[in-house]
Amino acid sequence: MGFSKDQLLNRLQELEIDYTKYEHPPVLTVEAQAKYVSSSEGALSKNLFFKDKKHRYYIVSAMVDTKVDMKVLSQRLGLGKGGIRMAPEEALTQLLQVSLECVTPFAVVNESARDVSLLLDQNFKNQKRCIFHPLSNEVSVSLNTSGLDKFLKSIERDPVYVDLEANPAVGKDQPPDLAVYVPSNSVVIPEISNETSTKQTPPPKSVSAEVKPVASGMPSDVSAKPSKPATKGKSVVVEKSTPLAFKNPEKFVEEIMDKTSALLLSEAKVENVEALAETLRKRLTSELTHLAIMYKNTAYTEGFHAGKHSQPKRL
Repeated sequence: MGFSKDQLLNRLQELEIDYTKYEHPPVLTVEAQAKYVSSSEGALSKNLFFKDKKHRYYIVSAMVDTKVDMKVLSQRLGLGKGGIRMAPEEALTQLLQVSLECVTPFAVVNESARDVSLLLDQNFKNQKRCIFHPLSNEVSVSLNTSGLDKFLKSIERDPVYVDLEANPAVGKDQPPDLAVYVPSNSVVIPEISNETSTKQTPPPKSVSAEVKPVASGMPSDVSAKPSKPATKGKSVVVEKSTPLAFKNPEKFVEEIMDKTSALLLSEAKVENVEALAETLRKRLTSELTHLAIMYKNTAYTEGFHAGKHSQPKRL
């Protein structure tokens, strides 16, 4: 059983970490979160969960406007251009013990995530406060990087801040600069079969993986009124409603169009149409892949539960 939201918040209080809590309806995207927690209350974040070909896992936590190029990141980790991809749903539930929309730096508090590498956007350092989900997408917390660092060190994690937009050359005389952060262990996650039973899935198995030695050296416009800042230990409560995102195609398409429109407007000054198209492709690929996986996982879950409760009667 992984850490709960309340257990995590209690840990922050025990460590005397200053934070502000905001309660709101369940949110599935950063755009939805921004309707209830204004960027003026802290820097909103996007959190990605990746897997490499040797079953090693990575959380990349970045500011919303930071461009995360998966191919460049893979090269910087020493894994080649196509060495990482979005982690499967079963890895989320078994390693991080959260759902897709709740990926957060706080998830490494669970023992099951001990071999998951955490890379933080160095731009967080320039912000007064940063906003993350505390293992639940019904709550957001705002804290400074000193508080986040204190939390990570309390669980024996050294905070790692990197320039996620850098694209340094990698070659014979220029080793990948992030390869040192590749986990030393891989984690084999049992695949979910079509004949899923009610039996509990066994815990992930850790196996050693060979690591090559290393040489030295998206957001839409927000129209809703943001909540007011709360004092420490108090919460800002927003009336809850049932989210429709990713439960119907219309909402899914709306999310895509919101992202595309916002990005198109931000790049409207570009005169070269080909350059604009390339910019859109690069910046949207990661975000839309993330959305598509969320939609796929939601469809899979809904289909599984529908089939489970609609078993044909035996003759």
